[in-house]
Amino acid sequence: MEHVKKYFPEFSSQQYDQFDALKEVYTYWNERINVISRKDMDNFYEHHVLHSLAITKHFKFNKGSNILDLGTGGGFPGIPLAIAFPETQFHLVDSIAKKISVVQEVTNAIKLDNVTSEHNRVEKINGKYQYVVTRAVAQLSKLIPWTFSKLDLENYDRKKSGLICLKGGDLKKEIKAVKWKVKEYDITKLFEEPFFETKKIVHCYPARPRK
Repeated sequence: MEHVKKYFPEFSSQQYDQFDALKEVYTYWNERINVISRKDMDNFYEHHVLHSLAITKHFKFNKGSNILDLGTGGGFPGIPLAIAFPETQFHLVDSIAKKISVVQEVTNAIKLDNVTSEHNRVEKINGKYQYVVTRAVAQLSKLIPWTFSKLDLENYDRKKSGLICLKGGDLKKEIKAVKWKVKEYDITKLFEEPFFETKKIVHCYPARPRK
């Protein structure tokens, strides 16, 4: 929890309370439905919450925007982002039912009312979104076709909308293989912890979206 307070002094007391409650809730459900590596729970705030919140340093989601968290797993990055942006709507989707069950339990426990969740494959998701966020789900060459069909082109901002990924390592080949515009942001410039040395935010967007 100290990681959140260190880098986000602007959050309200209600937001801090929600972040503070996450560890206990996730520990309880992770013992029953394993969605986070058990050995990783000791680094829960750094490796999961703070990693998710890195997106907020470069993207400020507008009030009323709709965000799709694709392959959310146990709720990352969607749940920390939903706490950070209480006036933005988040839809968390995963193809594994037990993971969505955890998402629902967590959001209910911390009274997070701007989150909906769905057990489904991305191809079957209805709705349109200004942004799609994801963390280490697949290669960009797979994520981009999935994303394009979900973008709300009526409310599209080329410089901000699109696909926002949390990734790590050398991404040169992966980025070269796609036709969308790509911008990379080094998370190590945001947070000083060694865990983030190879971590990046990758923003992908079509230069000229077509309806």
